[in-house]
Amino acid sequence: MKHARKMMAGGLILGAALALSACAPSAGSNSSGSGEDVTLKVWSWRTEDVEAYNRIFDVFEKENPGITVQFEAFQNTEYNQILTTGLAGSDGPDVPMVRAYGQLQPNIEAGQLVAIDDKVEGLDAIPESLIAGAKGREDGKTYAVPLATQTLQMFYNKQIFNEQGLKVPTTWDEFIEVNDKLLAADVTPIALGAKDDWILPIYADIVGSARYGGSDFEAKVLSGETDFNDPDYVASLQLITDLEKYLTPDVIGVSYTDSQIQFTSGQAAQFPGGSFEIGTFQSQAPDMEFGSYQVPTPPNSVLDAPVTPGYADGNFAVNAQSKHQEESIKLMNWLATPEFGQLVADELNQFSAIPGVKYSDPVMKEAWANYEKNSSPYLLLVDFRYGEPLGTAVLGKEIQKMFLKETDAAGAASALQTGVSQWFTPGE
Repeated sequence: MKHARKMMAGGLILGAALALSACAPSAGSNSSGSGEDVTLKVWSWRTEDVEAYNRIFDVFEKENPGITVQFEAFQNTEYNQILTTGLAGSDGPDVPMVRAYGQLQPNIEAGQLVAIDDKVEGLDAIPESLIAGAKGREDGKTYAVPLATQTLQMFYNKQIFNEQGLKVPTTWDEFIEVNDKLLAADVTPIALGAKDDWILPIYADIVGSARYGGSDFEAKVLSGETDFNDPDYVASLQLITDLEKYLTPDVIGVSYTDSQIQFTSGQAAQFPGGSFEIGTFQSQAPDMEFGSYQVPTPPNSVLDAPVTPGYADGNFAVNAQSKHQEESIKLMNWLATPEFGQLVADELNQFSAIPGVKYSDPVMKEAWANYEKNSSPYLLLVDFRYGEPLGTAVLGKEIQKMFLKETDAAGAASALQTGVSQWFTPGE
């Protein structure tokens, strides 16, 4: 029965998901207390991690005889709709992977998830910045166990740096000098795929978080002391225009996937992205030696030291309609243990949300050390995705307009403020 879950990755679509109705959570197994085997359905959007999760859940199954985990992964772009349909009916997962922060709230408000504060041990050990992404905005209850921390930094190809006699920059002048030398050597300094707007707010925070003030600015904008028209925030967006000559040529026509290939193939020397890239880069280019660094503070920065933005990425929750509540909670308790956290690090190349995890991979160790040294929130995801339009969606489109010369930094900041003002009230 354990092999029943050695499936499902790839381009599953909503119709295929609905066709699984014959495999509802209660199908083929008896309810809790029957003494017979139970199969728990776990859903995720991580199609690339199916085999790794199979290995991870093998560990849980060995420690919990009688419980089989059937891990199913769906296309990332279609997952939200598939999950919404699954949780609304009787054919959904027992334990779904759910989004964090604002994108978790619709599931909570619809009563689709089980509050776990008094059911799962170890939640109080998880940093508040991460557990916040698993809580209800209105009731403050915890509905999920955070999966991972994503950190945002500049990756660089060590071989290219060595060939060009370059060192990791520690000042803004050195950062500009590195990019100028790469440009002169006919090497694309920075790979960026601006055709996909979701990556652009990430890029903006990697180069500009220290300029606008990181956590300090977060506190001020949430309280209403300032807003996105703040001159320091506008100046952080101006960096995007200032650095444009170092980006992939025709940046607006390049996709995110193409920019990954430019980096892993050695066509570009640097890549601004999240720690979620590490496993992908290692898979695509196993012989490439790469590292990461915090972009130095630009002139006139609010902060006097570079920062690594970060956020909680993904949670595991319990479907309120699951027929196997007891077994689902047992799995949730295991997902909150250091054992699972270490497996996340070792098998998924992800930074676990569980404290005490050790990282042996040198790229991960470097990125994590920088994050621990000086972190800041990925502001628009952490705080400005609780309403429509999402802050990340507005800024992504506005940065595309900046590349097309249809707006400037001040215009983009103004559009962002106008957009989030439709639902965000300072001080609440």
